[in-house]
Amino acid sequence: MAKRIQLVLNQDINKLGKSGDLVDVAPGYARNYLIPQNLATHATPSILKQVERRREQERQRQLELKQQALEQKAALEKVNSLKIAKQVGENEAIFGTITTQDVVDAIQAATSQEIDRRGITIPDINHLGTYKADIKLHSDVVAQVDIEVVAS
Repeated sequence: MAKRIQLVLNQDINKLGKSGDLVDVAPGYARNYLIPQNLATHATPSILKQVERRREQERQRQLELKQQALEQKAALEKVNSLKIAKQVGENEAIFGTITTQDVVDAIQAATSQEIDRRGITIPDINHLGTYKADIKLHSDVVAQVDIEVVAS
């Protein structure tokens, strides 16, 4: 059986690894595909040190992002409920529906914080009342906010 070669990946490769990972591959795969396409480089001690330094910087950046998300969560939880005014028809049914953009606008007005609307999960809101919305601020941090729909 042929020897395996250790390489450090320069890019994410499906079914092999992510950028910066140390992988063992067949010599032909390395020589004919990975190295000529500049997808990987030979694992030398200096390159391994650079990879470890990059990983540590990424880890620090992720910790800072998580800390910012925790601060945003605390600010959102200070607000008791967000009021959104909509026109009302019969049986307290609202015209249209409450969208994630409506929630973002209400958060902006209440706390003056920027929230990505793609991280907001709301139930179907078609009537007046109080509802709960989940806001994903980070992969580990989720805030829950009350939304009160009132007649305008």
